[in-house]
Amino acid sequence: MALPAADTTEVKAGQHQTSRQRHRWATSRVLVLVLLVDAVLQGYQSNPFVIKLDIPAPQDSAGGIIVADIDNDQNMDYLVTVPGHLAAYANDGRKSWVLKADIVVGGSSETDGLPGHHGPGVAAGDMDGDGKCEVVFLTKDSILHIVAGKTGQQKASAKPSYPNEAQHWEAAMVADFRGTGGDRDILLQATNKDGYRMGRFLAAYSIDDLLQGGKPLWETDKFVCCAHNSARLADINGDGCDEVLGVTIFSADGKLLAQAIPDRYHIDSLFVADVRPDVPGLEVVLLEEGSNHVQLIGCGGPIWRTHFKKQEPQNAAVGRFKKDSEEFFIWCRSRYDEHQKPFVFDSSGKTLFDYSMDDVAPAGWTTKGVEVIHTIDWTGESQQLACAKERHESGDVCIFEPLTGKFVARFEEKADRLYVADVTGDWREEIIVLNGNELHIYQNSRPNPRPNQQSFWAQRNYRRLKQCHNYYSP
Repeated sequence: MALPAADTTEVKAGQHQTSRQRHRWATSRVLVLVLLVDAVLQGYQSNPFVIKLDIPAPQDSAGGIIVADIDNDQNMDYLVTVPGHLAAYANDGRKSWVLKADIVVGGSSETDGLPGHHGPGVAAGDMDGDGKCEVVFLTKDSILHIVAGKTGQQKASAKPSYPNEAQHWEAAMVADFRGTGGDRDILLQATNKDGYRMGRFLAAYSIDDLLQGGKPLWETDKFVCCAHNSARLADINGDGCDEVLGVTIFSADGKLLAQAIPDRYHIDSLFVADVRPDVPGLEVVLLEEGSNHVQLIGCGGPIWRTHFKKQEPQNAAVGRFKKDSEEFFIWCRSRYDEHQKPFVFDSSGKTLFDYSMDDVAPAGWTTKGVEVIHTIDWTGESQQLACAKERHESGDVCIFEPLTGKFVARFEEKADRLYVADVTGDWREEIIVLNGNELHIYQNSRPNPRPNQQSFWAQRNYRRLKQCHNYYSP
């Protein structure tokens, strides 16, 4: 599983180095592999590119990051939320605008409601069809706000009614339920306000009807969601409309399309990929807590369900992790509070690999392992990698090979949030770290081996999944 040759380099971001980090780097430099070279950068001219934000640093797990072309200049810009603030910064680091608002973000969704740990609480798209981007968010007074992407000025607002069993609407996701080919619909979601909170309430609206006080396209109180995050949206059956994904999968017109095999569990994480090209449509990967299985379901229903020694999978990365192969693999982190023992399934549900994270992590890496795990297209080759941060701390960031656990890059950081997306425009994905009140953007500065590859942002599913995410389902 060879990768392009890497320099042994230390990457230091910001001035947040602790004595523990200084000791770590002094004792483990030979193990720190970073895919950076002294070449002219194709995107930013510094690595990392640092954007200083005019908002407070996160104090807990509330708030997150998305990117979108909010000023319509064909470059991806940054939207960052923390309690009380929504900040918009242009691709080149200039502040576009900052709004002070009681935006709906929070911690544990099962106790505080959606959008859950690291949930951004913001969405973006061309909501009115004028060719310009709008930004959408909810505030805790139950108002949905639509502001101009370029200026942050309010364009419209609405206060849709919410179920009596809910506290207020907690998540708003840009969608296309009518096959318009755009972003003219919206999905609202809420949890029950009492007891263990689950996002079972959905209301799908056309944006025009919502703003005019009209009725939803459809609504339900029977959606079975992940226990820790909101629904995810993607067109998995190829009908040109968004499906709503959870333990139950609802079609664009609000009908039950498929559901997972029942048992005594709840779902921790959900991922979407073409795991089985021989099966029509895309597949949904579900990680169970309780019965501790992994399920693969498609638009036609369950495909397989399996487990590895009944160990809880908890978090995962799904991707093409083998060199010169198009096969998809499902890497599962395992639940262990320390000394994680990841395991890997192939596309048919067969266990291929398992190993101890302690055996592969570089010296000084926390014994708690990794968290916020993203599949990343970093090298430009067909083989994908995984990107993660140190678990349960504002720590370092790494890139590793899921099938072997080999760390191929390590970035000395104080990562409060971690997000992965193409922001330099060469289709490969960059690493975006929120470090206090700074964004640090890391790029692979090696020449792109496939420069003519189409941008991921041309794919509607990529745009959807990069917005409706949180800690558990990056």
